[in-house]
Parts: sequence; C-alpha cells; structure tokens
Amino acid sequence: MFVESIELKNYRNYGSLSMVFDPGTNVLYGDNAQGKTNVLEAVYVCATTKSHRGSKDKEIIRFAEDESHIKMNIRKDNVPYRIDMHLKKNKTKGIAINGVPIRRASELFGIVNVVFFSPEDLNIIKNGPAERRRFVDLELCQLNRLYVHALVQYNRTLTQRNKLLKELPFKPELLETLDIWDMQLVSFGRELIRYRREFAGELNEMIRDIHRQLSGGREELVICYEPNTEEEAFETALKRGREADIRQKTTLSGPHRDDLSFSVNGVDIRRFGSQGQQRTAALSLKLAEIELVKKIVKDYPVLLLDDVLSELDSGRQQHLLSGIRHIQTIITCTGLDDFVAHAFHIDRVFRIVNGTVKEEE
Repeated sequence: MFVESIELKNYRNYGSLSMVFDPGTNVLYGDNAQGKTNVLEAVYVCATTKSHRGSKDKEIIRFAEDESHIKMNIRKDNVPYRIDMHLKKNKTKGIAINGVPIRRASELFGIVNVVFFSPEDLNIIKNGPAERRRFVDLELCQLNRLYVHALVQYNRTLTQRNKLLKELPFKPELLETLDIWDMQLVSFGRELIRYRREFAGELNEMIRDIHRQLSGGREELVICYEPNTEEEAFETALKRGREADIRQKTTLSGPHRDDLSFSVNGVDIRRFGSQGQQRTAALSLKLAEIELVKKIVKDYPVLLLDDVLSELDSGRQQHLLSGIRHIQTIITCTGLDDFVAHAFHIDRVFRIVNGTVKEEE
C-alpha cells in the first residue's frame, strides 16, 4: 500500500496544498517550524482519524478559519481509494471513503496502515505507562476493529463510572447503580486485556531478532504485558477496591492502568537502562511494529519518520535506513546530509518554507 497524493485546505499553516508522492522514499526538508510535520500529521489523521500529537480538530484548523479539509488518495492491492476528511471547529468531523460518507470512524481503520516515528517515541521506554498504553491502543486500533469497539465502550463506561463516584457523596442513593457500570466495565475490559496480551506476544516475537541485530548480538530484549488485573480477576478486583474507589472518587483497577515492561538481559530498562539502551529499544519497537503490520495485513505500512535521523547516531541511522528501502516512507528533516552520508536513495524531494512546498530534482 502507498499514499499517492494528499490535498490540504486550511490545515495548520497551509491555506492550500497539493502533493504527489512516490511509492518509495519521499523527503520533506527545511528549517524547523515551517510545516513539515503538519504534512505527516495530515496523512496520519486520514489513516486513523486522530492526530499523533493528540491535538483536537479545532487546534488543527488554520487560524481564523472554521473548517479544514484533507483529501488523500491511496493505492492498496492495486485498488485506488480516496479518503476525504472534513474537520470542523465545533462539530464532529465528516469522513467519506470513495465519496461515500461513513457513520463510524472505525470503518476507516485498516484501509491504510501507517507507522509514525518521531523523536518523542525515543522516550516511550522511559516515559510513564500512559505513553506505552497509547502506543498499544494506536496500533491495535489500526489492526483490529473489534479492539476499537471494546476500547471506545470501555472508555465511555469508565468515564460514567468515575462521574458516578464523584456524585456519590451528594447522591448516596446512586450507589445501587454502580453494579451496572461494573458489569459493563468488566465485559469490555476483559476484551482489552485479551487483545493486548496477544499483541504483546506477537510483538515480542518480532522484536527479539531486530534488537539482537541492533545491539550487535550483545542484548536480548523481552517485552512483557503487565495487566493491572488479569481477565478473570477483574470483577473481583473491582469489588474489593470499591471502598477505595469511592474514597478517591476514581476507578483504581482495570486496563486503563496497564503497562508494558522492557527487559534487556533480564534488567528492566524502564528504570535501570541507559539512555542508549532505551533509544535502541524504542527503535527496535518501531521496526518490529512494521513487521507485525506486514504479518497481519500481508502488506507493509506507510512509514512516517518525523526528524528522527537527527536524534540517532550513525549506526542506528544506518540500521533504520537499511530496513526501510522496500517501504513507502515520508521523511522530514532539516537537511539531506544524513542521506548522502549513507548513500541512501531518495525518490522524491520537497523543500518546505513557511507553508509552501516546492518539489526539487
């Protein structure tokens, strides 16, 4: 699969933009704060309906405008698709596939798979559990529509349960309704735990060899899913923790508190790893993510690299570049020196200056 073209209107710092991509390597270069990352974000939004930055729709729309439009053409298994996205400041976004509006965002997932890699991802190992849960959720939502449904329903139920816990001191008669929310939370939560466990297991299979190569055979990386509670124990955990939940006015048990551990040669590198070990593990994680998508959907994803090369040493740069030659890649950077140093072939180059894009030879 690959992105053929994208058109933007009133998106971030772009009043109007039209770009045609090569199925190979596309480089967007220019100084910082010129709009390079905004192009990658638009591709990601069209694939997942969400910004990789966590931005809301109204923050994406160009200043002083009320609406923004994205049109992206892709080709998958030699079949063309057009994704139209209409972002509005105070309303739900509108999405159409090949000109046909869809009612649920989940209908979009799976049409095009993307892997986004930014400098912030290099900190995914040392950052908190929320960062790692977000990684799992974003990838699983692209690969499994059943997971999307379970996640949406779980989050809605969790929000309602927490709202009830906050209201109980003022409306104690609502206590009897807590059982209803608990039943729903357990039902959807067990699905999340099962899917996350399977995902971590498959990712673990991919990452061992990748990391062994990256570390020159010196390190063995193991990912382990750390559920806050096991599937069958979730209901019991909620009952046992009810008094504490009521006191603290929040739900203390469930998959919204899950984590992933990363161990190198038996040592938890989240806490005790060097910065080099953490960065190497993060790079391994992204490369494993690419291979996992290939295994599940039988095609490579589109790779979006946001100024990552400048954050990696020469050895890691070489390993990353050598591993993406067969994948459509859209890369942002401030200059082309790193590609020249590694004799890396570039198919299309775009120079971006203050929201204007010019293709170069």
